[in-house]
Amino acid sequence: MIVDRTIEPKNGMLPLEIVLATRNPKKVEELRRMFVGNEIIFLDLNAFPGSPEVEENGSTFEENADLKSRAIAGYTQRHALADDSGLVVDALDGAPGVRSARFAGPGATDAQNLHWLLATLKEKGGVGHRARFECALSLCDPWGQIERFSGVVHGVIVGEPRGANGFGYDPVFVPDGERLTFAQMSAGEKDRISHRGRALEALAKRLSKRLPKGLI
Repeated sequence: MIVDRTIEPKNGMLPLEIVLATRNPKKVEELRRMFVGNEIIFLDLNAFPGSPEVEENGSTFEENADLKSRAIAGYTQRHALADDSGLVVDALDGAPGVRSARFAGPGATDAQNLHWLLATLKEKGGVGHRARFECALSLCDPWGQIERFSGVVHGVIVGEPRGANGFGYDPVFVPDGERLTFAQMSAGEKDRISHRGRALEALAKRLSKRLPKGLI
């Protein structure tokens, strides 16, 4: 167990530990950034060698998030937070959807997925295809009880990548009411309106109600 002992207990209690059920460093960075100032210790799977690789074979984002959070909570015997998120494009009948991370095939890189998306949409013709990012968060306690949180942001797909920030499909997604892609925005700008930001806001509100006063 990794605990930051520089954090003093409040009301005689140590901060809540939550294991992030991901090895994606960008997701870990994003999650930790959005809870700065809250006395929650976020651990990643690197702190738990031997953590199971969970097959994401669900048909929805929610199912995949539940699969991951339940498996990691059971293995670590701590609260586990998992997310499954992706891009849903109307012109592609909801694809890439739950296959967003492997749209171009198993083991595909972000760049390969992005290229495949644009090539596929080019065959559909036109520009400004409607799309949305969805995020499903699943928080599982050590006894297997799950709470779910979600966030959605609507927008359009542009014809070529713009910006160098973010990850995944961020360089081609412009949220409604904005002129910049997610990849052109600063981290704070993206967090304010992103699908994951909205889901985490709902999570933060829930945690503030369930934790003893002073722990968040």
